[in-house]
Amino acid sequence: MAEWQDVCGIADLQTNSGVCALVDGQQVAIFFLLPAQTCYAISNFDPFGNANVLSRGLIGDINGQPVVVSPLYKHHFNLQTGVCLEDDSIKIPVYPIRLNQTRVEVNVREAP
Repeated sequence: MAEWQDVCGIADLQTNSGVCALVDGQQVAIFFLLPAQTCYAISNFDPFGNANVLSRGLIGDINGQPVVVSPLYKHHFNLQTGVCLEDDSIKIPVYPIRLNQTRVEVNVREAP
């Protein structure tokens, strides 16, 4: 059973950038990419730097994959899968996210 948590309004998101939200006690990095108007939600925790910083990373695209670059050691994490491009044995949690009219909702209990 999905447990969607209302996080913020769409207008609260920075386009092509990240914000951090506390959802069910977990720090979640939320990214809103234009022009596709696509949202991604991943863990904010960088396992290489041992810090909650991914929401402050740079957004990019590598071979058609949307990625965030950690501001600490510059590792790239796929926003769709959570896999680190430099070390595919490392994967961070990715959370279901949806736009519900003008609101952003995240489900941290349904991480694949």
